[in-house]
Amino acid sequence: MKRIFPIMLCFILIICSFPMTALADTGGSGNLDGGGGGMGSGTSSNYWNPGMDGVRVTVINVDTQKPVSTPFDLTNKSPTVNLHFGKVSKIHYRDGNSLSPSTGTYTYYNPAISMPIIVSSSGNANIEAIKKYFCDEIIVRYIAEIAAINYDTLIGGKYKLLLEPVVYFVYNDTHVAMTAHEAALYDNQVSGGLRSKMVSLSHKNLPLSMFLEYSDLGFLAYSGATDKACSNDTIIAYLGLGIVRFQEELPIVEETDYEYEYRVNTDVITPITLYASGEINPDSPARVTFSIKGSTYTVNNIVIPAGESQLVWVKWHTPSTPQDITITVSCSRGALSQATIKVKVVDLSGNDPPDPKATDVKGSWTAASVPSREVKSSASWSVWWAQWHPYWVWHSDGDGGGWWCDHGWYDFFRDNYSASFSASISLEPDDKVPTATTTTMKSGYGVKNTTTATVYTSAPLSHYSYAQTAISYFPEFQYKTYWRLLDRTTSGKTAQFQFAANKYSTYNRRSHFSPVWFPDGRYTVNTYVIDVWTPAGMLSANLTAYVNISGSLYDDWHIAPAR
Repeated sequence: MKRIFPIMLCFILIICSFPMTALADTGGSGNLDGGGGGMGSGTSSNYWNPGMDGVRVTVINVDTQKPVSTPFDLTNKSPTVNLHFGKVSKIHYRDGNSLSPSTGTYTYYNPAISMPIIVSSSGNANIEAIKKYFCDEIIVRYIAEIAAINYDTLIGGKYKLLLEPVVYFVYNDTHVAMTAHEAALYDNQVSGGLRSKMVSLSHKNLPLSMFLEYSDLGFLAYSGATDKACSNDTIIAYLGLGIVRFQEELPIVEETDYEYEYRVNTDVITPITLYASGEINPDSPARVTFSIKGSTYTVNNIVIPAGESQLVWVKWHTPSTPQDITITVSCSRGALSQATIKVKVVDLSGNDPPDPKATDVKGSWTAASVPSREVKSSASWSVWWAQWHPYWVWHSDGDGGGWWCDHGWYDFFRDNYSASFSASISLEPDDKVPTATTTTMKSGYGVKNTTTATVYTSAPLSHYSYAQTAISYFPEFQYKTYWRLLDRTTSGKTAQFQFAANKYSTYNRRSHFSPVWFPDGRYTVNTYVIDVWTPAGMLSANLTAYVNISGSLYDDWHIAPAR
């Protein structure tokens, strides 16, 4: 997918004491786009009034990609809310929070300067007006006050704002408040009940009111349809969010012409979305065919109710050499989100650090922070299935006879799946270091790395892959230039990785040598665990661990003339 760094909305609500003045740009940048359109018809028990919307704001630490403030909601309205899910952000849910209904008091803030329309019933919200509003200095100062963070600290580059549209509507006679992510999770809980009543709002106008133009904070940019109801999987993975960043210049990023980047010799999953304008049932199921490098993979017996969609995927093994591949996709029924998928297969080997020398010097080296990398700890997806619902009707022939005829229909159901991922790293001095303790050693000696990665899921193995790749980066190279591709020493749902045997080690140890010049203090290794593939994207973890450096190996050796 195009990996361009995102920037989304910058926004602050104004305190009532501020005058109603023109908004002044903070220099913040908004990564935001939107779509939607068409509301359909509601009922007295299930309806939404346009304008009943707001935005949930969460301050996120750029380095850790973790919330540093309790989320809070901004709205122009005074909504009645009898059911909500607390103040939980999309990142909280991604990191493992479960949906927790609440009937307690719903809190919100009314900005003195009204926000633009956030969720449009026609899909024509003014994105530029939204960006301008949420990047205004007054609004950002107000957000800083609510979040209890110093304004200058907030805009200093260490933090971003995560924005999520919120709507207030009536569902089954209950006044509710939901973000797009919560609506998708809730719809999974009620087996499609929300979608069946409020599809135009909950699965089109709300989630499509905000999505990323550029990938950021571990969320990918969205490039799918903007005028169709979206699946819960798509909403959870891509939709209903914007990000505001406070840096004067955009980071330099490489634009790509491929949707996925894979590693060589890796089991991967490539998904596509199939839309059904009319019912696709077992009498005439859909078939999707993927063509990859001369091989054909067909997914049969796909059923989808009218107006719905589903992820359809192929699990395959990448070739052993780097190359660009164009996957072509066709279907027998329905409409595909795209007919071709471009992927790049890369080889991460061959960038091992050079032979460390006793004569190496610090030179102009300066310490660098561990970079933030795209992380994703959970994913969810679903598969439709159908069952015949018989409805027998008696047809009279007018002469006292007749026949029974089944006028039944198909009932559709969803099997919901999810996967979560956790990983840990243990970094210790190598066993051959003569003067090390468990956590401390002298510079110039080696460290060993044991990384453990576990996938938690009850889905069939055709739905996911185990952790397959781990790469370690080092402080002496400022976490770039050189890296070590770890060996997977144990496979399965719990995989284990260690350094490959070091060709510069006298004892062929699985170790990495710290430079002899490295200063006293923490020697922090960064390990990135990737290639846990699901239909809803790749799960990954960005880990760090350290040993303490005190002295150098020269302290352990003394050379003197023989007597």
